Amino acid sequence: MPFYIGLDIGTSGAKAIVCDGDGTIVASALAEYPLSTPQPLWSEQNPADWWRGAQEAVRAVVAGIDGTQIRGIGLTGQMHGAVFLDDANHVIRPALLWNDQRTAAECIEITQKVGADRLLAIAGNPALTGFQAPKILWVRNHEPQNYARIAHIVLPKDYIRFLLSDTYAADVADGAGTLLMDITARDYSPEILTALAIPRAWLPTLHEGPQVTGELTARAASVLGIPAGIPIIAGGGDNAAAAVGTGIVTRGVVNSSIGTSGVVFAHSDSIALDPKGRLHTFCHSVPGAWHMMAVTLSAGGSFAWFRNLLRQMGNPALSYDDLVAVAAPTPVGAEGLIFLPYLNGERTPHLDPLARSGFVGLTSRHSVGHMARAVLEGVTYALRDGLHIMRDLGVPTTDIRATGGGGKSAFWRKLQADIYGAPVSTLAAEEGPSYGAALLAAVGTGHFRDVNDAVQRCVRVVDTVHPDDAAVTQHDRVYAIYRTMYDHLADDMHSLSTL
Repeated sequence: MPFYIGLDIGTSGAKAIVCDGDGTIVASALAEYPLSTPQPLWSEQNPADWWRGAQEAVRAVVAGIDGTQIRGIGLTGQMHGAVFLDDANHVIRPALLWNDQRTAAECIEITQKVGADRLLAIAGNPALTGFQAPKILWVRNHEPQNYARIAHIVLPKDYIRFLLSDTYAADVADGAGTLLMDITARDYSPEILTALAIPRAWLPTLHEGPQVTGELTARAASVLGIPAGIPIIAGGGDNAAAAVGTGIVTRGVVNSSIGTSGVVFAHSDSIALDPKGRLHTFCHSVPGAWHMMAVTLSAGGSFAWFRNLLRQMGNPALSYDDLVAVAAPTPVGAEGLIFLPYLNGERTPHLDPLARSGFVGLTSRHSVGHMARAVLEGVTYALRDGLHIMRDLGVPTTDIRATGGGGKSAFWRKLQADIYGAPVSTLAAEEGPSYGAALLAAVGTGHFRDVNDAVQRCVRVVDTVHPDDAAVTQHDRVYAIYRTMYDHLADDMHSLSTL
């Protein structure tokens, strides 16, 4: 029986799975690591922690299988981060992550140098703080000594790819999030690189998701406990890989993923651009395809923040299930309480790194249960913002599949169905990005004919939750109020950010 490894270098930890040739997951493991916020709006990690986590997770999942039957390793991970390496392949400074918001000035600089319309036409997106290109300019502008040492710049999962295979390579789906690619040509844009004075030699080669980028070296094999020579597959950024793992490879099928961030992801057979840049348009891990993506930066992260606050108040064992249990009995709309989930600024639809979070409508009537429900509803309203834009652009969203923490919670799945006004399904395999990476490995090594073949044979819907008409009507009323709040409060949010 052949086996395929999917390795996800996430924000909170490295996750590895092993699936067999039928797509059945036979083992999974997670190794957590820390996140650093050295200043407000900054978000960094030590790439050495990723490598330790990757080793721990892979060793755990291969412990019970015949390593000689491993046919491929697919990679996925958090998008947009920047790892800076010198000519000896040493990490120069901590990696700047996708949710780091320090680069507002560099986004303006990029827009001025490339031109707003040209940037959208070439890269498919405006300059946003999360993307990799502004991070490169930030190091140039603020850390010239570090910038002078740069020989290579890679995305998080592709640093692990280098340690596995001694190869600097990336996939086009993750590469599109650097803001340095021409997403039509599916290659780096000479125009953008020239405008920003970024040498192409610093950047990894680009590959389609199922392509082989290298082989596992003897050195890496020895620390992972598996044979050398196993093909390493390009894979995809976490959202594109999760889309493969959840079957978002045809028009009309949408993924609602709630992890640290929240994403609404739709497949597209052609490039579809939001003229206002509120949705991301990237290359897909499916060769020759693209996708549209709406992102809210603090989705599950908002729920984690709320739980951690309560833990600090004297209940260190408080779980997410405990909070859902007190949220569930409270009424739709939390009796007039709304939570704005902008803890780290916001992307879709506001594109505002200075957006601020808050509870609006608090009264002495409200309890922890009301607040917990408001957080869950506010996050889901933020994701509905993305669905709303997609629907306005004519993108069908008839088949919604829930993954991540929001897919594992029965209450949150029902909340999504009622807020989206559409059925929400869950799948037999809930591993998301790591599962998609494993399927891409199976495609890339010839086990499946192509990505669609892998999805048809392996991705199975196991449950569908349908919306309740009365709840849909109530949520529509609350959502209409929610949508006005950012505009009412934006100026004050920006003023608060200067304090």
